Amino acid sequence: MSHKRIVISGTGLYTPPNTISNDELVESFNAYVARFNTENAAAIEAGELAALSDSSSAFIEKASGIKSRYVIDKKGVLDPQRMKPSIPERADEALSVQAEIGVAAARQAMERAGKTADDIDAVIVACSNMQRAYPAMAIEIQNELGIKGYGYDMNVACSSATFGIEAAYNAVVAGTAGCVLMVNAEICSGHLCWYDRDCHFIFGDVATAVIVEGGETATSEHCFEIQGTRLQTQFSNNIRNNFGFLNNADESGIGQRDKLFMQNGRKVFKEVCPMVATQITEHLSDCDVDKDQVKRFWLHQANLSMNTLIAKRVLGRDATPEENPTILDEYANTSSAGSIIAFHKYQSDFQKGEQGVICSFGAGYSIGSVIVRKL
Repeated sequence: MSHKRIVISGTGLYTPPNTISNDELVESFNAYVARFNTENAAAIEAGELAALSDSSSAFIEKASGIKSRYVIDKKGVLDPQRMKPSIPERADEALSVQAEIGVAAARQAMERAGKTADDIDAVIVACSNMQRAYPAMAIEIQNELGIKGYGYDMNVACSSATFGIEAAYNAVVAGTAGCVLMVNAEICSGHLCWYDRDCHFIFGDVATAVIVEGGETATSEHCFEIQGTRLQTQFSNNIRNNFGFLNNADESGIGQRDKLFMQNGRKVFKEVCPMVATQITEHLSDCDVDKDQVKRFWLHQANLSMNTLIAKRVLGRDATPEENPTILDEYANTSSAGSIIAFHKYQSDFQKGEQGVICSFGAGYSIGSVIVRKL
């Protein structure tokens, strides 16, 4: 660890204006199921095709804890004949959709941190899916905000934000940047299979942003010192999306189910929960932070049962809602942004010296933890 004090001095959150409740989602999904089963009745009767089953709000909430989600486009998602968002392409000269929501979150983070474009030296966009291969989304956001220096994109799926915070931390420690803007612009509705009963309810759209800088330049009331960061990856196919530029080289794969989000949820739950609990426990120990000194765990918001179990394993008891806050009931899984939404919304009650853990986990597998202390 560096002897130089590095802080998170501001966070930002952009929430899309459109929300979809479980009831709305289920009504649309079940209409799709009815139409599919009717149109394929002969094949289903002959045993050539499996009939689809209805979804329900009760099933969704029990399986995930999710009650609603925000999306860039609501109409396309809820159209039983479309089952995906309708987000028109923009001219190359126009600000891209992903950059637009990223900029909105970035401006709020900059305001909370008391920073102007002139104060920032680097932009990192860390998220699950980029709108395009290049130019980098970070460079477009950098340009829109009038920031000099450099920018780049990175993807570690749902752990992208914590990996992005460590990258920003390392840049400040190394002196290659004095202040870094890290953005998580997640348009998850675009890579979700809305017609798959096992996952159609999981994701929502959002953007978050974090300012990381040296303590000597930080002036914000919202400063948290980064006491330690820890990253871990272990390869797994249990969460996967095969969409990419090589799809064009094999026409047989275009539009196939594996070109959207796929997961084996039961295996993910069984394998990831103990890995995350162990990492947090060992990370706290290595930073000489007692688990009972941790005021709050801002965990990745994918599944309520996962977060409940992880916190219980770390603490040795059930965590209170104040210790382990939930935002996925309102936002659903927003991939890399989830832990940052929780951190953004549930930090104002921290007193000087109180500590917390930001932790994310997801495809890869990837796990990232950041221990922070209020200044």
